[in-house]
Amino acid sequence: MKPALNLRLHQQLALTPQLQQAIRLLQLSSIELEMELREALESNPLLELPEENGEAASADSPDQAEAPIAEFIDNRNNSSTETSSSSENDTRENEEERFDTLDNTFDTPARNAPSDDEFESQEPEQQDLRDHLLWQLNLTPMSARDRAIAVAVIEAIDDDGYLHEPVEAIQQGLASLYQIDADEIEAVRHRIQRFDPLGVASRNLRECLLVQLDSFEPDVDGLAIARAIVADHLEVLAKNDRARLSRSLKAGSDQIDTAVQLIRALDPKPGSSVSSSAPEYVAPDAYAFRSGGQWQVSLAPGCQPQLAINRHYESLIARAQRDDASYLRGQLQEARWLIKSLKTRADTILKVAQSIVRAQSAFLDFGPEAMKPLVLKDVAEEIGMHESTVSRVTTRKFLYTPRGTFEFKHFFSSGVSTVDGGSASATAIQAMIKKLIEAEPTGKPLSDQGLAEELNRRGINVARRTVAKYREAMNIAASNERCRLS
Repeated sequence: MKPALNLRLHQQLALTPQLQQAIRLLQLSSIELEMELREALESNPLLELPEENGEAASADSPDQAEAPIAEFIDNRNNSSTETSSSSENDTRENEEERFDTLDNTFDTPARNAPSDDEFESQEPEQQDLRDHLLWQLNLTPMSARDRAIAVAVIEAIDDDGYLHEPVEAIQQGLASLYQIDADEIEAVRHRIQRFDPLGVASRNLRECLLVQLDSFEPDVDGLAIARAIVADHLEVLAKNDRARLSRSLKAGSDQIDTAVQLIRALDPKPGSSVSSSAPEYVAPDAYAFRSGGQWQVSLAPGCQPQLAINRHYESLIARAQRDDASYLRGQLQEARWLIKSLKTRADTILKVAQSIVRAQSAFLDFGPEAMKPLVLKDVAEEIGMHESTVSRVTTRKFLYTPRGTFEFKHFFSSGVSTVDGGSASATAIQAMIKKLIEAEPTGKPLSDQGLAEELNRRGINVARRTVAKYREAMNIAASNERCRLS
């Protein structure tokens, strides 16, 4: 084939830098947006915060703003010798008197007083379970050999406080330092089990509970029976077989109840009491409030940051040289794009929040049971945007309501058909299931099938599998685990 040139017309969707920036800003959270704007203010001289306008306008011109500095430098460089000599003489004459005054006025420790920066509030360092145990280990007298074993054991403990690492693995880890016997590891492990929280470094639940029971006084009611239940009948207790426990231990129902209550006071996951996760702080992006009998929405101040163009640098573009002018024009264009993208982001968040509040006004009035089914498509059609845009807006954006602060995605859920031809949201069904479980009779919990039948009687067509899925999503145990001794 001979080479040839062909002219062909076609349409292609391209993302301009301005559109890419708008999409990226749209999916940022409020904290991430603040960090992004700080970087933009540092890198772009054409951008400034509104409060800087007053300071910039206070000087009539750049020359006037620099005049005091130049005058100060000239005064220092052109000062006469006579003035310097006079100043030095005055200093020598008053030196002793000045220090005597300081000694009489201030105490000696005040000279070494910390600066104001040292009094600034600082975030406390987060301490996890291992740090907590190592701190106690440092306060416990041990030989170097036992201390090395204790460190290896503590490092192998999981977040719940249990030790699943086999003895052979611990021995292998310490082989370069010592030749350790299994009995030595067990002896050190038993000492760690008495650390706070009690029961850490246990191999299983039975051992963990027994260690905690050993900390009680011998005369505690039900202690002997509680030890017997944990040691030999823990599986029976899990099944809540009251009659079998009474027969096996030859104890009355009152004694069994006292022992079970004592066991329930124990912590099956002692490591979880020492949290290593930092608290998460949420800043709402929008507020929902009642005004004139209607629900209204307003944006949070941090959701609509105000940026401005630095007029001084903008005026220098016409007078700058070619390279400098080209650089300033580029920065000016980026600044305008950023300001426009921020306005678009704020408008989009407000539209989505208003649409959510209109759709879920019943939730704001009556609670979770009144939540309506809502999907991204419904909001996208109402505000005239694409579903992907709505999805970006609802990610890591939070709405403050009188019922709490929720992520935008909390208000979206699928629907389940009802008898009258309508639909109920998954959130509303979960709220109903939770309410039914809280009101169930003591000792006779409702099964998943019973919950499904109760919901069907209320007009909601839901299967047992769906009830089980919603119950597990709320971290609610099954009926056999919820069974309580009366």
